[in-house]
Amino acid sequence: MRLKSLELSGFKSFAKKTSLEFQSSITSVVGPNGSGKSNVVEAIRFVLGEQSIKSMRGKSGVDLIFKGSKNLSKASRASVTIYFDNSDHIFHLENEGGEKVNLNYDTITISREVFTDGLNKYSLNGTEVRLKDIQALLTSVHIGSSGHHIISQGEADRILNANNRERREMIEDALGLKIYQYKIKESERKLERTTNNMKDVSLLRKEIAPHLNFLRKQVEKLEKAKEQKIELLGLYKEYLQRESVYLEKEKNVLSSERNKISKELEDISSKINDGAQNETKENSKNEDIRNFERKINDIRRVKDELSRKLGRVEGIIEMEEERKNKGDEPTSDAVFISAEKAQTFIHEMDECVSSALSKNDILEIRLVLERIRLIVQDFIPKNKNTQPERPINSIEDLEKTKDEILEQVHKIEDEERSFINEANNLRREIEQESLAGREQEKEKFALVVKRQEFNSDLNMISLREENLARTQTSFEDEIREGSIFLGADILSYKNFEINGEESRENQEERRKKIERIKIKLEDAGLGGGAELQKEFEEVRDRDAFLTKEMIDLETSIQSLRKLMLDLKEKIDLEFKEGVRKINKEFQEFFSLMFGGGSAFLSVVAEQKRKRKGGEEDLEGEDDIEEDGIVFEHGIEISVSLPHKKVKELHALSGGERSLTSIALLFAMSQVNPPPFLVLDETDAALDESNSRKYGDMLEKLSHHSQLIVVTHNRETMSRAGVLYGVTVGSDGGSKLLSVKFEEAAQIAK
Repeated sequence: MRLKSLELSGFKSFAKKTSLEFQSSITSVVGPNGSGKSNVVEAIRFVLGEQSIKSMRGKSGVDLIFKGSKNLSKASRASVTIYFDNSDHIFHLENEGGEKVNLNYDTITISREVFTDGLNKYSLNGTEVRLKDIQALLTSVHIGSSGHHIISQGEADRILNANNRERREMIEDALGLKIYQYKIKESERKLERTTNNMKDVSLLRKEIAPHLNFLRKQVEKLEKAKEQKIELLGLYKEYLQRESVYLEKEKNVLSSERNKISKELEDISSKINDGAQNETKENSKNEDIRNFERKINDIRRVKDELSRKLGRVEGIIEMEEERKNKGDEPTSDAVFISAEKAQTFIHEMDECVSSALSKNDILEIRLVLERIRLIVQDFIPKNKNTQPERPINSIEDLEKTKDEILEQVHKIEDEERSFINEANNLRREIEQESLAGREQEKEKFALVVKRQEFNSDLNMISLREENLARTQTSFEDEIREGSIFLGADILSYKNFEINGEESRENQEERRKKIERIKIKLEDAGLGGGAELQKEFEEVRDRDAFLTKEMIDLETSIQSLRKLMLDLKEKIDLEFKEGVRKINKEFQEFFSLMFGGGSAFLSVVAEQKRKRKGGEEDLEGEDDIEEDGIVFEHGIEISVSLPHKKVKELHALSGGERSLTSIALLFAMSQVNPPPFLVLDETDAALDESNSRKYGDMLEKLSHHSQLIVVTHNRETMSRAGVLYGVTVGSDGGSKLLSVKFEEAAQIAK
């Protein structure tokens, strides 16, 4: 069994999710009129890709969605899913490139949904696909688009009403030949694309042909110019090598002369600078004298300050001695500090004074003095009214301070004498150098004149260097121009050996010869020979590629035509063989249904005229402009009822037509059995006797295909293994009731 189950949700009368399991070779669906049992058949049509909404009793896709009832709201979409057993991996699918799509699944699931906006969505195992993919997949297991595997009430004789061509298509579909038809159509599309590609390639070849011919002529001229290029290369080698040697030699000569003059000029400039340095030194000595005078003045101010400080200390000592002699105590305003703190204060003062004495800049000395003032201001408030360990104005400490001040005064006086001596020495040096400066001035004038002469010589050398630079530029330009004609060969001049020197006149004559040859090559239009050759090769290769492309396309066209011819022959052979097999089964089923008689299919050829442009019409149309006659094969049905002379289909009664169509459809299904057949009340017109024959045929068919039978016939029901009953529930939606075979048999009786 191939068909596993069917799942409906929101489809027509099935509002809720409903599932049918097909676990028997014959499954029967029964129910009263209006219960929705035929909706099961239409759901199968729907999920297998039926595009005719009319065949599903609707006007648009929205009509397939549950409309709602008193107790149920309307659905937003209709969904049907069908499940196939693929444990033997019989399903297969190819993409547009002819490659097989991976369908390595034990169960193949096909789903189709329609939404309220009319949009349809197809899915294969949960992946959204196209309708053509679903059709190609179903064709691989003999479920075609003609619907021969689904036979509904009122459509059983559709094959009888069809014309010969439509019958052929239905039979091809039943025989599984549609896959070849798809391949033929795909080959036709490829053939059309390939033909268009050939036209495009042909146009491209036509477009580049004039340019290719032009380039070919130019290349021929280029070949003729090779001798001139050989001569040009010979001249270039000697010219460029001699020019290179000349330039190198001139560079060396000018460099040597410049170096010599520059050295002389450097010596003169050095001497002139020495005189300037002497003047600078004199100016520097005058500045030094002024600095010494400023330092002497600063030292004298510090010495005056120390003298005043010494006077104050001596006055304090005198006062302390008088107080001591009188035996007076220190006044309450006296400041008492420890000996250690006093020593620290004195040490800081000493450091500041020493720092001031070491400075040469009065500004720096003032900064030090400012620091001394701050130390004194900071010291007195902190130590006022402090209980003394020993009085600060003890005679011993004051005497010590006096001695330190005297020592500083002596030190400053020594520095003062040193600065005075240095200033006097500088004055004597300046007087001596002033006498020698007059002689140096005369020498300096002579050196300046000589420096001007050397600068004039350097200017002349610069002019010669500029001329040489222009010659160098011309040399480099000549190499670049030569490379246009000769390419990299122009650099071979470096390996050329020259003998002896030549005059510049001979070199100029050689250059003129080179110019004349270049002019000839330019007149020939072959200045860029390398580029021309490259372009010619590119265009030639492009033309060769297009030629090969034309050959490949032609081969492809021939291959496609052969494939189409082979496919058509295969279709023709398999079709004829299929018709033969169908006739065998058709005769058997027909005899079984009618108790004798004969029935068979025959292949006929019809003449058709072909319009200009490929459209075909039946013969006899007056407005057709004849362009040729084609033959189209179709199928005719011939029957002969037992005990009657009726042989034409249109002469059969309604019941006879129904039995004939059933016999033919059953016969078609036996030749290339589809996985399942759906029969929707095809037994409605049968009497009890024929119903038993119909049931026998069902059992025979069930050996090759699963049968889903919608019926009211008890005989048909009795042949089913599973019986589904469809009824309308209290909520207004269709519901299913299932009964096993044993129960079905009891119901059928």
